[in-house]
Amino acid sequence: MKKQHVTKVSIFAICMLFMQSTYAQYVWLNEKGSKQYSDQPPPKNVPRDKIIKAPGSQTRVIETASSTESAANQNAAKSEIDKLQKPATLASKNEDFNKRKIAKEEAEKKAEADKKEAQDKEKNCARARAYQQSIEAGMVISSRDQNGERVILDEGQRARELADAKKVTSECK
Repeated sequence: MKKQHVTKVSIFAICMLFMQSTYAQYVWLNEKGSKQYSDQPPPKNVPRDKIIKAPGSQTRVIETASSTESAANQNAAKSEIDKLQKPATLASKNEDFNKRKIAKEEAEKKAEADKKEAQDKEKNCARARAYQQSIEAGMVISSRDQNGERVILDEGQRARELADAKKVTSECK
């Protein structure tokens, strides 16, 4: 009985060793700089320095510094290398997401504040235009003095108020 158990365990272990080779994967970069995955070895025309991973070997960092490749292919290959060297963890993904979220919220707040400021400026400009028209039309304009009593503006004060109103409306355009 014990002998059967030992035999079964040893057969299972041998099968597992052979099954590991069936999961073997090759990873290499093709001529265009894109990754290729296969359980078969890459074609013979693929240089060894383009093979990123082969069964039984460690993942290698590749250098694609040939003078014939364009800058875009080099950047794509470097980003692939960076992805291989630094796998994105859940924490780093969350950190990146939170940074983008905060930046988006700040941009929305700024846009909202700019919109409110533009609305306030438009209201103030409309009031200044109406005040300027009232002064130019010769309407009686009054204000309150320090004692809270109503005082009607004389010609000198009207001229100053008109100049101030024109200055404000000129900034509105």
